[in-house]
Amino acid sequence: LVRLFGTTRARDFGPKKLKAVRNEMVRAGCVRTSINSQVHRIRRVFRWASEEELLPASTYEALKTVRPLKEGRCKAKESPPVRPVGQDVVDKTLPHLCGVVQDMVQLQLLSGARPGEITKLRPCDISYDVDSVWCYRPKSHKTTHRGKDRRIYFGPRCQEVLRPYLNRAPDSYCFSPREADQQRRAELHAERVTPPNQGNRPGSNRKAMPKRSPGDRYTKDSYARAIARACRKAGVEAWTPNQLRHSRATSLRKMYGIESAAVVLGHSDLDTTQIYAEADFEKAENIMRTVG
Repeated sequence: LVRLFGTTRARDFGPKKLKAVRNEMVRAGCVRTSINSQVHRIRRVFRWASEEELLPASTYEALKTVRPLKEGRCKAKESPPVRPVGQDVVDKTLPHLCGVVQDMVQLQLLSGARPGEITKLRPCDISYDVDSVWCYRPKSHKTTHRGKDRRIYFGPRCQEVLRPYLNRAPDSYCFSPREADQQRRAELHAERVTPPNQGNRPGSNRKAMPKRSPGDRYTKDSYARAIARACRKAGVEAWTPNQLRHSRATSLRKMYGIESAAVVLGHSDLDTTQIYAEADFEKAENIMRTVG
């Protein structure tokens, strides 16, 4: 947008210019869904300008007439579908992950939560008053802006994975890269063969002012990078945290049907009335009591 029309007056930016930007994305090899997302992002810029009365509303209304690219009706390439990851591949990858990320993978695979919901998990977000099942209600999630209520249920197997991470401040994150780094260093020290009175003492060879230090929580990207590194070490095809969610969705659908799977996974496009919402949450709770 900046390269093609950076010097163009905003009020003169119309549908044809927006299509020109989109065509440039197609030529650059971007996938169709990403192109549609970026075009919508550009429109939001003009919507904000209209709200602030920096531009006439007609400019934004004109840009809204540009329809999204349709599958099979444009030259943009399609992104490959996200496939479930096989349990055998996960099992080969786990030994090459640190203990913290191993538990994140296990918890996500059991619960079907989104990667961001796992990385943002805090003890204060979990309710323990449900009989034998814990309820995790993220402070923010993918459909918060739509007023959706997201509940993730942790059954006995999830609780076993999660329990060691609850002994901390209620508002601190359960899965911390800082703890993972300490765990990694402790494991390296345990495997040390150099006598204690020789070589470097633990912590003596660290940089005084490192450019990067471990944060207090994982992000979706750092979580995915940790898995990607482990895949390379394991010699298996790279997979992502989102594929764990797809794996859980597939198994739940086979066992309980698509409606129940959609409720457990918190799909935002499930069009149900408020009358059935409580019944659906109860169904998800009962399912996770058995399989979670």
